[in-house]
Amino acid sequence: MKKVLIAYWSSSGNTEAMAKEVTKGAEEAGAEVTLKTVGETKPETVRAAEVLAFGCPAMGDETLEDSEVEPFIASLSKEDVGGKTLGLFGSYDWGDGQWMRDWVGRMKGLGALVDGEGVIANLEPDKEALDKCRELGKRLAS
Repeated sequence: MKKVLIAYWSSSGNTEAMAKEVTKGAEEAGAEVTLKTVGETKPETVRAAEVLAFGCPAMGDETLEDSEVEPFIASLSKEDVGGKTLGLFGSYDWGDGQWMRDWVGRMKGLGALVDGEGVIANLEPDKEALDKCRELGKRLAS
């Protein structure tokens, strides 16, 4: 049974809904899942997980949220995430998903084995986006 850590930040509840679907998919596939907000997540928790999923909506000019998520991501090293499978997800209001492409590249730069291009949803995730989140969870657990 894989140990999957899902850490997210959500303001409106959109990214939280996505995190819950990633959790469902991973649990359905037999993983032991820990779901936490980024503020509750410590580096040792990241290191202890076999598989990771991080969620954050796009903020401002398509960037990560800067008071919790950006410091959290900046604190991670190759020792924390290198060689681990990682799924990324989040919602956005406008733009074209540049924040997610930047985030994927950044995590690959730390040696994470990023699953695809990340799952994004415009505003409130619709059924298609939630299904993609559930499938992400299943892939991460397998």
